[in-house]
Amino acid sequence: MARTVWDSSVGKKAVMAVSGIVMLLYLVVHMIGNLKIFFGPGEFNHYAHWLRTLGEPFMHYEWTLWMIRVVLVAAVVAHAVSAYQLSRRDLRARPSKYVHRKARASYATRTMRWGGVILGLFIVWHLLDLTTGTVHAGGFQEGHPYQNVVDTFSTWYGNVVYIVAVLALGLHVRHGFFSAAQTLGAGSRTRNRALRAVADVLALLLTAGFVAVPVGVMTGVVS
Repeated sequence: MARTVWDSSVGKKAVMAVSGIVMLLYLVVHMIGNLKIFFGPGEFNHYAHWLRTLGEPFMHYEWTLWMIRVVLVAAVVAHAVSAYQLSRRDLRARPSKYVHRKARASYATRTMRWGGVILGLFIVWHLLDLTTGTVHAGGFQEGHPYQNVVDTFSTWYGNVVYIVAVLALGLHVRHGFFSAAQTLGAGSRTRNRALRAVADVLALLLTAGFVAVPVGVMTGVVS
């Protein structure tokens, strides 16, 4: 049964929608956590430590955090695979030539695929920068996330990489949220306008929230 659902276009779209919502919920929580940096190193470092002790003493150190990571990796893989397979299926279904030119898609729609690639590459860079410290600028300090974030955004390339990725994320959320709502049956003639408004607000808030951190470092508000 599961195999039949996955093989259908509707099933793949449903997987994309559900995995996208899982990632969106994480992004909202992650953004709120990031904004704690404006309350100083003590508050931000305490928050980072709390994430690793979440669920104690029932859960061991970092177990809950690793469970969250596994769920997110599964969501990212499911989202990317279903998107790729739907794209290939769509290309195979198209005739070799069109008699009439199709209307141009919106900018967000036309950049969804490239936006996904950008975000995928950014996730890898972000983990190597602030989780493992492999590509971190300066000396990576284990247990000092506040200083590590300041170090990253004290370099021009750290800011460029992050801000470009966040802009791609905003476009992805704006288009993806509405598409997911349609796939899951939330759309209708009366609700579509409201759903588009929610998508716009979510994209704007996430973009502004994530960009606020590098801007804070660049302007000296966070130092």
